[in-house]
Amino acid sequence: MDHYTARKRNEYMEQEEDWDRDLLLDPAWEKQQRKTFTAWCNSHLRKAGTQIENIEEDFRNGLKLMLLLEVISGERLPRPDKGKMRFHKIANVNKALDFIASKGVKLVSIGAEEIVDGNLKMTLGMIWTIILRFAIQDISVEETSAKEGLLLWCQRKTAPYRNVNVQNFHTSWKDGLALCALIHRHRPDLIDYAKLRKDDPIGNLNTAFEVAEKYLDIPKMLDAEDIVNTPKPDEKAIMTYVSCFYHAFAGAEQAETAANRICKVLAVNQENEKLMEEYEKLASELLEWIRRTVPWLENRVGEPSMSAMQRKLEDFRDYRRLHKPPRVQEKCQLEINFNTLQTKLRLSHRPAFMPSEGKLVSDIANAWRGLEQAEKGYEDWLLSEIRRLQRLQHLAEKFQQKASLHEAWTRGRWPSLHAGKEEMLSQRDYETASLQEVRALLRRHEAFESDLAAHQDRVEHIAALAQELNELDYHEAASVNSRCQAICDQWDNLGTLTQKRRDALERMEKLLETIDQLQLEFARRAAPFNNWLDGAVEDLQDVWLVHSVEETQSLVTAHDQFKATLPEADRERGAILGIQGEIQKICQTYGLRPSSTNPYIALTPQDINTKWDMVRKLVPSRDQMLQEELTRQQVNERLRRQFAAQANAIGPWIQGKVEEVGRLAAGMAGSLEEQMAGLRQQEQNIINYKSNIDRLEGDHQLLQESLVFDNKHTVYSMEHIRVGWEQLLTSIARTINEVENQVLTRDAKGLSQEQLNEFRASFNHFDRKRNGMMEPDDFRACLISMGYDLGEVEFARIMTMVDPNAAGVVTFQAFIDFMTRETAETDTAEQVVASFKILAGDKNYITAEELRRELPAEQAEYCIRRMAPYKGAGAPAGALDYVAFSSALYGESDL
Repeated sequence: MDHYTARKRNEYMEQEEDWDRDLLLDPAWEKQQRKTFTAWCNSHLRKAGTQIENIEEDFRNGLKLMLLLEVISGERLPRPDKGKMRFHKIANVNKALDFIASKGVKLVSIGAEEIVDGNLKMTLGMIWTIILRFAIQDISVEETSAKEGLLLWCQRKTAPYRNVNVQNFHTSWKDGLALCALIHRHRPDLIDYAKLRKDDPIGNLNTAFEVAEKYLDIPKMLDAEDIVNTPKPDEKAIMTYVSCFYHAFAGAEQAETAANRICKVLAVNQENEKLMEEYEKLASELLEWIRRTVPWLENRVGEPSMSAMQRKLEDFRDYRRLHKPPRVQEKCQLEINFNTLQTKLRLSHRPAFMPSEGKLVSDIANAWRGLEQAEKGYEDWLLSEIRRLQRLQHLAEKFQQKASLHEAWTRGRWPSLHAGKEEMLSQRDYETASLQEVRALLRRHEAFESDLAAHQDRVEHIAALAQELNELDYHEAASVNSRCQAICDQWDNLGTLTQKRRDALERMEKLLETIDQLQLEFARRAAPFNNWLDGAVEDLQDVWLVHSVEETQSLVTAHDQFKATLPEADRERGAILGIQGEIQKICQTYGLRPSSTNPYIALTPQDINTKWDMVRKLVPSRDQMLQEELTRQQVNERLRRQFAAQANAIGPWIQGKVEEVGRLAAGMAGSLEEQMAGLRQQEQNIINYKSNIDRLEGDHQLLQESLVFDNKHTVYSMEHIRVGWEQLLTSIARTINEVENQVLTRDAKGLSQEQLNEFRASFNHFDRKRNGMMEPDDFRACLISMGYDLGEVEFARIMTMVDPNAAGVVTFQAFIDFMTRETAETDTAEQVVASFKILAGDKNYITAEELRRELPAEQAEYCIRRMAPYKGAGAPAGALDYVAFSSALYGESDL
């Protein structure tokens, strides 16, 4: 004991022993001291087979007082006087007081006469002096005095407990929770602290008294009612009782310290193993998802219908928008978890984590590249297939329309033709016809041939459409071919029949002489006009496929040009009808009976007017359809411009943020907390910007739903934006993870901010590419600049430490790990072995029972499962080898 400490303790003792300064002892305190001191004395006297009943009476002869001092000191006092006279009693008490004084205690105002006379106040003062010297004085925590040391011990032990705040040795103990907390801290099996209530002080105190007496061999020294009903309980009584807990639990302190160290080491191992399991699970799930997804993306088997292909496109859009983004986050998180785990393992001197086969970070990266290669081009293929099917659908509709018009023509759909073309050509009506009728039949046949020649282009067009549908692999090509073949066969038959009928009519024509010129003129002009009407009706009903406002405008312009020809056509119609009117006028003039039909043509003025009315009705209908198409294309154009406006803002913003994060990663300044705050702010800004990406995704979906696949107003496609966004998220996450690992390294190895700044400055100076990685030559130059004398062998050894995967680069984290490797202050295998040795009672093995007694249940079972059986001699069955276990924690050979 140094001089200063001894002086401070003596000052405290003198202060506590100066009983004359308290003129009167509070009755409540006197009652508490009498009970507490009596119980304390009996807890020692019972070791000698005796006890006291009345503290001021039973010490008067000095005999039990001397016996008490011998028991608590373990020393022999002088032989007591045997007589019962007063002077004998005074002599015995003086022997006791002299022994107390020999222990460095200065007694003030306490004499043998007062004790012999039964002075309660002085007797209590003397017992307090004994308690203070033999039960409290040696308690010292962090070189504090006895009282302060005991108080500090109580504060530390009860700090984690709710409703407990130990500030003194009187009022802080009134509700009984502090005593219960002390017991629970050391023996949680004795008290269920969670069920205690602050509003039940008597119940709490009695619980503590009963448990302490029954299980800790601490006699009940206080009354719960006295403590609760006293405004300020007696400090000396409380200190006396609490000191018994200190002595009861002091032996567990060393074991507790050892257990804490072991728990800390085991917690690190358990946390690391949990991270390893999480990595393996996440890696397995991600690889399995990639394995299932790649075949789907590589499937290039198209669907026969437009709706089915559009469902494929929608599935792919859901994949990019809903299914892939979480996997991108998982992949990034997987890399972050791997880096964090490796950093923690290095900081705790554990072996590096090696994932199971096929689950390395590089394996996942390779699988991801395979996914992106499969994904690349899939969307282009889908859109190409949709365009192909769109084209096929358009051609099929056009083929069906043209074929239907032609078939209707061959069937004689117009009202004036009551029979089909083949039936008409097969008639032999000319055999019984008059000259005029024959000539009319011939002229009618000429008109038919003209009509037939006009239909030649249409038949060829139908055949060309069928050919194109075959070349584009139309799924109903067989039906198209069958119909086309029937039309061609019929067309050939019509040609044959036409030629046969012409030959027959020409032979009959020589026999016939007269023909009505006006009817001939009507036929000659009506036939081409009728053909023009048919062409106009067909053109006005023609379907179209356009992709832009310009293409639609071209159709509108062509239609306007057609409408400009209508006045001239109307005049031609009037002229043709005028011929018929002239015929009727001549018949009326000469009283002839006009023929009900034109002998040269089956077409009537009514037919012409009917077709003309149809043209007039179709013109405004086509006007409306073209205007609707123009409106749709204008909407599509607005969608293009709307998408382009956002994309042209988002694309550069993402690129700028990527570059900004890159600059931050390469040249971060300030403390790590400031850097982290800046990066978190950047991350929040990026997260806040996500709504712009979502809006752009919505516009992109509108474009695809409208089958708009090109956009001349921007160079940024949705794919460009997605890739850039994923790159930005990955970049900020990796940069934040780097700073987090730096914080782990700094805190684990006690680095100052100045040291970190110095490391960063050195690293940046030699990071020539400014990409956060040094090449080996630059790293060597950096080490030389810092005073390292490197040979080839030594440098090669260092490179295996900073670049264990032989990637050819040194990251900033690896650089810091190397620079701080030798300065880390962490637990070692030797320290863990020493801690286990304490718990094992200095044995070379430990039992499962000892582990369960000294460690929390979870960590005890962890050790029992992993410790190998002890193979040394003299150990009981079930003994465990804690030395090999400790070595395995750090990846070392047996110590």
